[in-house]
Amino acid sequence: MKRLVVMTAISLFLLCSHKGLASVGRDSITSIHAADSVIDESIPEITDAVELIFESNLDSLLNLWYVKNAARNRPERPFIDSSTFIIPQFPDSVYIERLSKIPSVIDLSFNRVVKNYIDVYTKNRREQVEMMLGLTEYYFPMFEEVLDFYDLPLELRYLPVVESALNPRAVSRAGATGIWQFMFGTARMYNLTMNSLVDERRDPYASTHAAARYLKDLHKMYNDWTLALAAYNCGPGNVNRAIRRAGGVRDYWKIYYFLPRETRGYVPAFVAATYAMHYFEEHAMFPAEIEMPLYTDTITINRDLHLKQVAEVLDIPVKMLRDINPQYRSDIIPASGRPYSLRLPIASASRFIDSQDSIFAHRADHYLNRENLTASPVSSRGTHSPPAGRTRINYTIKSGDNLGFIAEWFNVRVSDLRSWNNIRGNIIRAGQNLIVYVPNNQTDYYNEVNNLSFSQKQARAGRTAEVNKPAVAVSTTSTDGGFLYYTVRQGDTLWDIARQFPGISDRDILSLNSLSNASRIYPGQQLKIKPAGQ
Repeated sequence: MKRLVVMTAISLFLLCSHKGLASVGRDSITSIHAADSVIDESIPEITDAVELIFESNLDSLLNLWYVKNAARNRPERPFIDSSTFIIPQFPDSVYIERLSKIPSVIDLSFNRVVKNYIDVYTKNRREQVEMMLGLTEYYFPMFEEVLDFYDLPLELRYLPVVESALNPRAVSRAGATGIWQFMFGTARMYNLTMNSLVDERRDPYASTHAAARYLKDLHKMYNDWTLALAAYNCGPGNVNRAIRRAGGVRDYWKIYYFLPRETRGYVPAFVAATYAMHYFEEHAMFPAEIEMPLYTDTITINRDLHLKQVAEVLDIPVKMLRDINPQYRSDIIPASGRPYSLRLPIASASRFIDSQDSIFAHRADHYLNRENLTASPVSSRGTHSPPAGRTRINYTIKSGDNLGFIAEWFNVRVSDLRSWNNIRGNIIRAGQNLIVYVPNNQTDYYNEVNNLSFSQKQARAGRTAEVNKPAVAVSTTSTDGGFLYYTVRQGDTLWDIARQFPGISDRDILSLNSLSNASRIYPGQQLKIKPAGQ
């Protein structure tokens, strides 16, 4: 069978910046978008460039369990004689007419660049597109539900076809990750979690919510979907520079040559993908039969869990579990600190609920060895022997804690806490676990500290809760309508602050305080959070 190759948009466009669009002129062909939009007819075919796309990203889709099975079990089509079969081709007028019939609020212009990309999808990469067509049955209902929730055009569901070839594990050369190809910083701005064990850029559902919010913000900037799509690819800064260089005109095809080369192909690729997803039958393409559970349910997990525990107890292929839960980088769901979701085939979800105690207990010592939970560098933290007569316990840091308070609550020295936990300075984070050694005969007493409120812990140490005042947010009735304010403390980040206020993001705080750089906050600074009473 011919080897399947899967295209990722980011790497394609980076490559095109070197050869695919390098010789574009400015005076030759017309676009149905505007008579004065011109794109050189002599643009080289981009097929050769596509052949050179990253093998690693393309192969990663082939390694997905459901794609392997689809390729292995793909039925022959007796009604097509492969020896005489000719791939359908059509005149430009047919493409123009078909594009005009697609219900879309996003402009679907046709020109030679779009035609080149249509050829990629319908001629050069037919088998790949058939795999993606099979995957649309699983992903598109999810995309459509989220896009409808944010009142966005449903045709944006085709964007991940361009971005990642519907591969949730796709990673570009620049580091963009997941089915929507988020860069790390943008993903943080839209509240996606990324750590050693979890990367929500790979979570199709969470990343679709983030992508929808990002696209909605970009459309507010330009009130034009083609410009919003270009900004999604190269950032608003590059689009704004292109608009300025074009004399202020806000039209994608009129600023085309002022955009970065890798972005010039982005909107044409989107138009071509939209066409291919609508008219694949006219090109004699057929969706592959993907062995993906079309109906799934989500279980909220509140304890650490390994995917192999689920697979072995419920007799589900672990590779399938990985493919429908691609956000868990090491098969571990680290839910002891905060809840996470587990997606299961709908028939298995009820079995999980009935057997969850057995699942959590199954080989837990083997799969949830605390020393193997992350792939972090070896640290001296916790490697020394316990002090004589003392037992190790763990304390989870809460918002408002500091090392001084914790030392008082456990009747130890701050220097001991630093030594036991390999901490330099005084910066600690909410959710972080601290090792504390307490007297052997008082472990029960000190284990209770984890479950006490701040005032209860202070009372144990003979102090009052008033000491923790620097951490609180204060309301005011100022003449600007009344806002809730927060006083920045040493070690705070906007992300940490936003997490303390449900429904507020770090981007909201930036906007409300007219800040352009999240790192430019300082201890003692008063930040507006939201209107008082909201």
